[in-house]
Amino acid sequence: MTTLRIALAQINTTVGDFEGNVAKILDGIEGAKTCGADLVTFPELAICGYPPEDLLFRPRFLEDNRRAVEAVARQSRGIVVVVGFAETAECKTYNAAAVINDERLAGTYRKVELPNYGVFDEKRYFSPGSEHLIIEAGTTRLAVTVCEDIWVEDGQAERWIVDDQVHVTLNVSASPFHAGKLATRRTTIAAFAKRTGTLVCYNNLVGGQDELVFDGGSMIVSPQGNLVANAERFREQLLVADLEIEEHGLETWQARDSKGRWKKRIVFQPKHADKRTVAAHAPELGRLEEIYCALLLGTTDYALKNGFKKAVIGLSGGIDSSLTATIATEALGTENVIGVTMPSRYTSKGTLSDAETVASNLQIHLITVPIEKIFGVYQQVLSEPLGHGEPGVETENLQARLRGTILMTLSNKFGWLVLTTGNKSETAVGYCTLYGDTAGGFAVLKDVPKTLVYELARYVNKKARHELIPGSIIERPPSAELRPNQKDEDSLPPYSVLDPILRAYVEEDMAPDQIAASGLDADIIDEVIRKVDRSEYKRRQAPPGVKITPKAFGKDRRLPITHRYGTGTTAE
Repeated sequence: MTTLRIALAQINTTVGDFEGNVAKILDGIEGAKTCGADLVTFPELAICGYPPEDLLFRPRFLEDNRRAVEAVARQSRGIVVVVGFAETAECKTYNAAAVINDERLAGTYRKVELPNYGVFDEKRYFSPGSEHLIIEAGTTRLAVTVCEDIWVEDGQAERWIVDDQVHVTLNVSASPFHAGKLATRRTTIAAFAKRTGTLVCYNNLVGGQDELVFDGGSMIVSPQGNLVANAERFREQLLVADLEIEEHGLETWQARDSKGRWKKRIVFQPKHADKRTVAAHAPELGRLEEIYCALLLGTTDYALKNGFKKAVIGLSGGIDSSLTATIATEALGTENVIGVTMPSRYTSKGTLSDAETVASNLQIHLITVPIEKIFGVYQQVLSEPLGHGEPGVETENLQARLRGTILMTLSNKFGWLVLTTGNKSETAVGYCTLYGDTAGGFAVLKDVPKTLVYELARYVNKKARHELIPGSIIERPPSAELRPNQKDEDSLPPYSVLDPILRAYVEEDMAPDQIAASGLDADIIDEVIRKVDRSEYKRRQAPPGVKITPKAFGKDRRLPITHRYGTGTTAE
């Protein structure tokens, strides 16, 4: 029986911030050493940040990345370090994990399984590895893997680990969040642990990067598939645990492969600390809590990592802008969020009053900029080219564009980040105005269906133990208020009907007849799908926003704007 003290440094990196990332890694190393750890791991591509995308095509970026690894190595005395970085060799780039020992880069492991689905494009950037790497801690064998390597059943990495009778699998990862993803991870890791008979130390990235959020939740799982320890989610943490390892199969360990070549091996002696550390078990998060935390972290990191200190929001008194303002206030602080109400002739006293109440409840500054005069000037100037007749959608959209112009003008003047307030249901069917309510830098609710917006609003009030978002906003039928007595349901099915259709078509790629089999109205399904397909050009011009569903618009779902492929109809 051997005891190893392992530390998993779950850190929040920034793509391309080599100085900042190295500082975080060195802090993690010092923290692990203070805890008496024998070995510390850091997430996938922690040196350069994840995902670096086409920065990987820049030779200087890769050179800086290598220098950063060497800088970490020079300051890593007294502990073994496993850290993700991008390695270049023989005109190829690899998603790699550096193993640092005795203040030098002792070896590297190159990721074997390269994901190329959903938000992942790793085959665009990386070549697959072809060699196993073993760390020997006394008589204990540890294998280094990177993220997807343990997700592929009977994959190359798994076969190596079984053949070499490894005791501990170290996995450095950058697995992005969507609601419910943690359960999938735990099931996958537990199954891998059982198949390989190893303890799995899984270190996941935390933080926001563009539309992706990495939720951490690093964990250690026993060979029986049981959770030994786990880190908190959505925050940085150093997870430390003592691993009691039953050594097996020592007499069958072969240091050479079938072709007689030496396997990549790194050897060190564990410290055998006298006092045992108590493994941490982070609290579980409910569905709404984890989604809210993801929206909060994604908004915080997008703003701060891009140099914004303050955000501005068009505060209409509706449910979407109220929830967006609530998230922004918690993310950036009350003093750093500005609400702007822009009433028109169609704005009701109730919504205007509710906007003021939300601003007061959140203690944010509220600016009032009426658009009626500007609207009147535009109507007068455009009266001749538009001709006679009743005003239509062009007049509605003009109001939205005036509001977008006002918000962007304030942004230009003061350097504020404009947070748009549209939700996934509206952007899916094009119920939004280009250069109007879509104008801005970040869309907090971009991947949040309308029905979930209401759930989150109620969650916010429950969490606060009072009505941060007034009940009148939650109960009022949704309306854009761009014409007299307008309601969303004038143009759309009820959101309770719309959202299941969108989930089936957008997230599950179901055909119309498959959706109709669930009992939903065939004509409504066909109309919704037509709206979705016709609105691709709008979504392509929309700002990024936090991904919280299994398939978000953007990197997850990339369709041509111009095409003539029809999915058909529900009719046989």
